[in-house]
Amino acid sequence: QVQLVESGGGLVQAGGSLTLSCVASGRTFSNYAMGWFRQAPGKEREFVAAISWSGINTYYADSVKGRFTISRDNAKNTVSLQMNSLKPEDTAVYLCAEAQGSSGTDIIGARELFWGKGTLVTVSS
Repeated sequence: QVQLVESGGGLVQAGGSLTLSCVASGRTFSNYAMGWFRQAPGKEREFVAAISWSGINTYYADSVKGRFTISRDNAKNTVSLQMNSLKPEDTAVYLCAEAQGSSGTDIIGARELFWGKGTLVTVSS
């Protein structure tokens, strides 16, 4: 049974930084792509970033490109999201996701993903 546990959310001022982490368990972490989505109040869930099984290939939503960095540590079963230059519009619950496949594109399509419960990021202006 796959379990994903996020941490690192909180309140930060605009322009600040936060790092989110997600620890996965239940199957061989290094075989699968990982990613992050977010859901703001009253809005649909949206893709943020994805990383392939090896960590070589990464993908970002246009809205976060150049500000956010996704990485993974397969030895620690952990995927992280470094968020810099945060904006009020980044406020959302951030959810970790694990794919059924190894490619980051398996995350982007948001099909048959395993999900964490999320961690709240609030960016004040």
